[in-house]
Amino acid sequence: MPPRVLTVAGSDSGGGAGVQADLKTMLALGTHGMSVITAVTAQNSLGVQGAWELPVEAVRAQYRSVVDDIGVQAVKTGMLSSAALVEAVAELIAGTDAPVVVDPVGVSKHGDPLLAASALDSVRTALLPAATVATPNLDEVAQLTGVRVGSERELRRAAAAVLAYGPRWVLIKGGHLPGDAVDLLTDGSEEHWLRAPRHDNRHTHGTGCTLASAIAAQLAKGGTVPEAVAAAKEYVTGAIVSGFALGGGIGPVDHGWRPTRRDTPGA
Repeated sequence: MPPRVLTVAGSDSGGGAGVQADLKTMLALGTHGMSVITAVTAQNSLGVQGAWELPVEAVRAQYRSVVDDIGVQAVKTGMLSSAALVEAVAELIAGTDAPVVVDPVGVSKHGDPLLAASALDSVRTALLPAATVATPNLDEVAQLTGVRVGSERELRRAAAAVLAYGPRWVLIKGGHLPGDAVDLLTDGSEEHWLRAPRHDNRHTHGTGCTLASAIAAQLAKGGTVPEAVAAAKEYVTGAIVSGFALGGGIGPVDHGWRPTRRDTPGA
């Protein structure tokens, strides 16, 4: 039986991000992906044309259905658009004996808002404290903490601001900074700097979802947090290099850029 990983996130009808990206990533990394749909979006390479949140009871029923029968070895959360959803999912994952990767999705690749302003306090006080790893990008750091990062040396300050809300580890994604794509993983005492060359490819839709899902998959396979994040960074870098045009806008990363593998993290 392959390791089992659960994504709790929104659906992307274009297939580049959200639950669709999560499941592709989990398969590519040799795990069995399962899903709890939190919202349905009308979305393509040009942006998000509409979004419809599912009722809390539907989200809770999906989660219990999977976890109580099949079980999970890691959970990843993505789009949770309202305070009610954030609080319900935080309660569910806090009661699950598995590592949790929280991707605090605030806006889409195209700048479309995916998280209500009224839900920010719930993310800070309920969701982040339940996270094994939180993976905010720089816009999400600013949204959650007010800290704005303009250079690599400011990543530590951003990490400290997010860690203050209670996740065990935080991965600050510095991909929007100039130069190499550098991320900082820290638990407040131990630091890991992850670097990759910047590739000239505009087709990067789904990068954040893919990275968080890859971390969850590697944790489900038994890796430590630093091992899981390093292996996930390597996977998403390859997916970005292979990203392809789709539709008239920003295409997706290529989740199938390498064959399915069930090896240990970093192998």
